Amino acid sequence: MAGSLTGHHDLAGLPALKQLAVIGNALPRRCGLATFTTDTVDALRKRFPAMRVDHYAMDDRTGVAYPEGITTIAVDDPAAYRETAGLIEASGAEAIWLQHEFGIFGGDAGSFILGLLERSTLPLVVTLHTILDQPSDSERQVFVKLLTRAAHLIVMAERGRAILREVYGIAETMISIIPHGAPDRAYVEPDAVKARFGLDGRKVVMTFGLLSPNKGVQYMIEAMPQIIAEVSDASYIVIGATHPNLVRAEGEAYRESLIGRAAALGVADRIRLVDTFVQKEELLDWLEACDVYVSSPLNLAQVTSGTLSYAVALGKPVVSTPYVHASEILGDGTGVLVPPRDADALATAVSHLLSDHPARAVMAARAYAAGREMLWPRVIERAVAIIEQTLAPARRTFLPRQPRSAVLAPDLAALRGMTDATGMFQHGIYSVPDRNHGYCIDDNARALILVCTAPDAAGDDLDRLSTIYASFIQHAWNPDLRLFRNFMCFDRSWCEEGGSEDSNGRTLWSLGCAAAEGRTRSMRDWALHLFDRSAPLASRLGSPRARAFAALGAAQLLSVVPSHELSREILESTGDLLQQLLAVSRRPSWTWFEEVLAYDNARLPEALIRAGCALRRPELTNQGIETLDWLNTMQTSSNACFQPVGTDSFGRRHAKPLPFDQQPLEAQATIDACRAAYAATGETRWVDAAHWAYRWFTGDNLLGLPLASPQDGGCYDGLMPHGLNRNQGAESILALQLANVAISTLSKGDTRATTTGDAA
Repeated sequence: MAGSLTGHHDLAGLPALKQLAVIGNALPRRCGLATFTTDTVDALRKRFPAMRVDHYAMDDRTGVAYPEGITTIAVDDPAAYRETAGLIEASGAEAIWLQHEFGIFGGDAGSFILGLLERSTLPLVVTLHTILDQPSDSERQVFVKLLTRAAHLIVMAERGRAILREVYGIAETMISIIPHGAPDRAYVEPDAVKARFGLDGRKVVMTFGLLSPNKGVQYMIEAMPQIIAEVSDASYIVIGATHPNLVRAEGEAYRESLIGRAAALGVADRIRLVDTFVQKEELLDWLEACDVYVSSPLNLAQVTSGTLSYAVALGKPVVSTPYVHASEILGDGTGVLVPPRDADALATAVSHLLSDHPARAVMAARAYAAGREMLWPRVIERAVAIIEQTLAPARRTFLPRQPRSAVLAPDLAALRGMTDATGMFQHGIYSVPDRNHGYCIDDNARALILVCTAPDAAGDDLDRLSTIYASFIQHAWNPDLRLFRNFMCFDRSWCEEGGSEDSNGRTLWSLGCAAAEGRTRSMRDWALHLFDRSAPLASRLGSPRARAFAALGAAQLLSVVPSHELSREILESTGDLLQQLLAVSRRPSWTWFEEVLAYDNARLPEALIRAGCALRRPELTNQGIETLDWLNTMQTSSNACFQPVGTDSFGRRHAKPLPFDQQPLEAQATIDACRAAYAATGETRWVDAAHWAYRWFTGDNLLGLPLASPQDGGCYDGLMPHGLNRNQGAESILALQLANVAISTLSKGDTRATTTGDAA
């Protein structure tokens, strides 16, 4: 019989695939999929050592301690799936290889895994370990979505391919058959290794795997008296711990019933139940001592079996029930098939093989030869070749870098379309205002800033629009609480008596801007009056961003009224606060004010820079420049385009940002901060950085898709894993138009602060 495989065919050159994310389970979790996924990852790394393979494993929170290098996903936490999608996107992986099994993933019928896959742009190849031909409604719904998302499907048996075609309508070209991987060992005569396990002089029948009733071990125990009657030195070894799910449900009742039945049949001394989760190498050692391997699952629809693959690869004659995998792999004299739940048939087949050494040797040789095509190196080569075929059409393409001159002129058409006599609506359904969500002061404050700073060419109704937004802000003031309200229903009723800290800070910002740059003297006088009345609330704001917003308004006001002491106090206290936060939170790789990155991040360094310049405190300016530099490194994608911190990243402590969902206000905030840095330093690199962030709107982004809608001055709400969020809300429209104003004035050498932002 042939010895160990010492070589295997090479792929043509090195694989183009440089990094792969593999999702499944992982050892030491006790299940077949954990073994398979771990073996897959190990085989990938061994066959292609230059390829980076990232292993993501479902964690059922039963206390399993996973080794370093495995990223776990809490099986019952939908947010964990979404976060993992972001991790994979940010990691540099080029494709995902998912190991799918029913019952592994959380949600109804495993639906949570879709939350991960839907938030990834990467090509997906799925190995299907079970394919149901009669799924429940929920199983079908989830499974069909998975099949639709996949670029290619891998099954381990022809029957699996047939079910995909006949039941799910999957095209033949979408499906490949790759057998279950198996280890490579030289063939060993069983008698040469039996002594190691105290089996000298015995004919050994063996079964291994996690113990449960559906493995059919009980029928093999029923067959043992007849086998021993014909082969007096026969023994039956069952290797494997009880399945963890069964233990949780009923303890060791099933194992104890097997022991009791063996005793009742008088064969207890010929049956050994090895109650342990045996590691792979030790398991293979046991398997080498086996004369006949028995695989007797009761579920005949089972399309794959790792235990069967191992046995065949080691050259073991197999007696099996005719489940799908066994029926296909044991043809041509490689094994013997017997009906399920039939102890007599098991006894006859096993006794024959144990008694007929020549027949057993021929079957062992055929099994070993068949197993050569199942060895891990061959399996992995075929899988990688399939994955690589999905890369070419799916690789991200990027638009050419936009020249600095590609700046859109301010266009307030979309702003006007979202504004009525009351104010600016919050949200849009595509480009149509959504009245169900009414108005908010955040958007009307930013809209006031826009119309105060927009060039005259933007329209002759700027004074009218200024009055609408100013009156909204005036009406929002609650003198009893000395706070601004935020949300208003379409019927003009307020949803609250006091708005959020951020909305109050942002409103102060708009008042400072209007006091400095209002289009008429009366507008400037009104804004200064309301600022003086409301600005003391700044001292009550605890949010660093809310304080930064208020400080930006104070800096603008102070630029035209240098004696305004309230503005000076706001700038002093905000500068001191941000300094203190930075001192506490910074670490060698984290030059930031908080443990996390969130929304409107660039407003914090901008406030420090503006405060430092207004107060002539260079230490504030320098720290603002330092933190903005650091932030921009965190907002740079792998291809060096601007990649704002996505909402998926919010709340992740000291972690590199995840890419999605990207929102327009982050690009606008970065442009404003770069303007402040240029005003403070005169360094042209900040002009370049502002244009770098601006080009995100016009398509120089992770997906190469423009968010700006030049036809009507609109802007899409965000960059999602699979494209654009095509709604156009107030926040996005304002972010684009404020960015247009900012980048235009920066190009002309005007570095005054004129723009604003919003919470996600």
